[in-house]
Amino acid sequence: MKHLKQLLCRMEYECVQGDPDIEIGKLIYDSRKLEKDALFVCISGTAVNGHQFAQEAAEKGAAALVVSEEVQVPEHIAVIKVKDTRYALALLSAAYFDYPAEQLKVIGITGTKGKTTTTYMVKSILEKAGYKTGLIGTIETIIGDQTIPSANTTPESYLIQQYFRKMADASCDCCVMEVSSQGLMMHRTAGFVFEIGIFTNLEPDHIGPNEHASFEEYLACKSRLFRQCRLGILNIDDAHYKEILKDHTCTVETFGFSEDADIRASDLKLVHKPGYLGAAYHISGKLDFDVEINLPGKFSVYNALTAIAVCRHFGVGTGIMKQALWEAKTKGRIEMVKVSDQFTLMIDYAHNAMSLKSLLSTLREYEPKRLVCLFGCGGNRARARRFEMGEVSGNMADLTIITSDNPRFEDPQAIMEDIKTGIQKTGGRYVEIIDRKEAIRYAIANGMPGDVIVLAGKGHEDYQEIKGKKYPMDERTLIAEVLAELGKEA
Repeated sequence: MKHLKQLLCRMEYECVQGDPDIEIGKLIYDSRKLEKDALFVCISGTAVNGHQFAQEAAEKGAAALVVSEEVQVPEHIAVIKVKDTRYALALLSAAYFDYPAEQLKVIGITGTKGKTTTTYMVKSILEKAGYKTGLIGTIETIIGDQTIPSANTTPESYLIQQYFRKMADASCDCCVMEVSSQGLMMHRTAGFVFEIGIFTNLEPDHIGPNEHASFEEYLACKSRLFRQCRLGILNIDDAHYKEILKDHTCTVETFGFSEDADIRASDLKLVHKPGYLGAAYHISGKLDFDVEINLPGKFSVYNALTAIAVCRHFGVGTGIMKQALWEAKTKGRIEMVKVSDQFTLMIDYAHNAMSLKSLLSTLREYEPKRLVCLFGCGGNRARARRFEMGEVSGNMADLTIITSDNPRFEDPQAIMEDIKTGIQKTGGRYVEIIDRKEAIRYAIANGMPGDVIVLAGKGHEDYQEIKGKKYPMDERTLIAEVLAELGKEA
């Protein structure tokens, strides 16, 4: 049991009814989980307003409600009024789990691209240096040996605090987490201070219904991280660097290729070997050493620079950094899968026109004999994405293999027809193979010396969603099956 007054001690509130000097059984924000003696926080969501469940909460024996609107419940139930119930939930959750973030060094990474890969790079380096490190991100949450699949890039504040508590109890020293713009907008990360906040880059994204009303709002939400961290480490090369720092309250360091960066990269060389793409460069500024990563492109260098800049503050030696960066892998993010000494194959999550263009531009820099792009598009999503991705691949790839992704409740062939419409505007070469395994078989069986083949769109996903049901489908498994059937070794 928790004492309600203790849970409220770090927040502004008004007790409009009942007695706050009571014991609370559980903190609940989902009306489906209501129970006796609970403190129910009425969240106003995009689809459902939790205040409409106030009477139900009373009937199920809730001891207290946290509200931002007027509700009618029996007088013996404590009603706590706050300005914003989402913000209140974050502070209440931190108190409910006894402020676990104060036992950890929490590193938050925000930006349009690079968050996921960078979190794994930071985790790899810190653990190689002996720091037990938890992770919260788009793919999963990692606490010791436990992994929990993710539903959101940044979970609800209650879950974040619950994960922090489990990390602290598991003797973790640090947590590295992805911080989305929506997570910041919805106060999911309120209630604690980040040891380090990271800014990778900013491009127009997540703008539209149920997301951000404008690019300006998107930028403003990202910038909140730098009023909630002790040290901010930012990409000085990004065009929006100064805007992100507006009204910041943290100490600032920078990374990038600019001569003004505190941690800077120079002498970049692209490394292309059979079945392998990488980058070698020199680090200068506050550190001085050479490094090579087995990930392609300039954006991978930025990700590595971020990790290096963070881990410098943990006293990690350059030898450990170099080794950990070489070993760091992120499932579904430019993930190279060895299938041949003749050509390179990789899996990537690029699932919109912007990310696909960035990926294909990077791969073009390696001057492949052919650049082959295999992808589909999700059903029951904006049709415009299909035309756009088709046009990008038609313009940038030598061959596009159109296949199925997650058709959901749509006809897979109809989705593929939309993609074809985009490709046909460009005159680019394409083939269409609706079954994804057969499409992968075609790509591998027809691979030529010097080719770079990318399987785009699925990334870390290990399922295919068809008519409301998720069927197991992991591209790594499909590749292994195809190789076995073709009589080749992985």
